[in-house]
Amino acid sequence: MLPFPPTGGHSPQPGKASQSNVEQHILVDDIDAYMALENNSGEVDKVLKRLDEQHSKYKCMEYNLLSKKRRLRVQIPDLEMSLAMIKFLQKQNSKFPSDLEMEFLLSEQAYVKAKIPPTDKVCLWLGANVMLEYTLEDAAELLEKNIASAKKNLSHVEHDLDFLRDQFTTTEVNMARVFNWDVKRRKSAKDAAS
Repeated sequence: MLPFPPTGGHSPQPGKASQSNVEQHILVDDIDAYMALENNSGEVDKVLKRLDEQHSKYKCMEYNLLSKKRRLRVQIPDLEMSLAMIKFLQKQNSKFPSDLEMEFLLSEQAYVKAKIPPTDKVCLWLGANVMLEYTLEDAAELLEKNIASAKKNLSHVEHDLDFLRDQFTTTEVNMARVFNWDVKRRKSAKDAAS
C-alpha cells in the first residue's frame, strides 16, 4: 500500500475496487513524507485545495450514483410487475382461453374495465417513446434479462456508494492530517522564533 494518496489515475485494492472507476485515495500515514513530495513541496494550501477538489468530485459522483439507484429501485418493480402480467397471460391462455375481464390504471386513481381477448402477443415500452410487439415468450425472456441486468446494476451502484463513503472518510482524514501538520509546523516555527 502506498504511504500517500495517488495524484491521479486509479489504484484500487483487490476486492475493493469501484465498479465505475472511482479514484481511490490511500490514507496518509507519514504526513512529513507526503508533504515533502515534489508535487506538494510543503505547500499546505495547494494540497488542501487538491484534496478539497477530490472531495467535491466524490460528492458529485455520490449524487449521480444516488440518482441511478433511485431510478433502478423504481424500474425493477415495474419490470417484475410486467413479467408477472406476462406469466398471468400465458397461464390464462393455456388454462382458460376466453376473454379476460380486467381493470387497468388509466391515470392516477382512475381505472377502466376492459375485456381482453386471448392473445399471444404484447407490446412493451422500450424507452425513448419506442414500443415493440413481442410474443409472450419473447417478452418474458426480455423482461427476465432486463430484471437481471437491473439487479446487477443496482448491486454495482450500492457497492460503488459504499466505496465512495470510504473515500469520503479517507479524504477527510487526509485533509485533517495536512491541516494539523501545518498547525504543528507553524507552532514549531513560532516557538523557534521566540
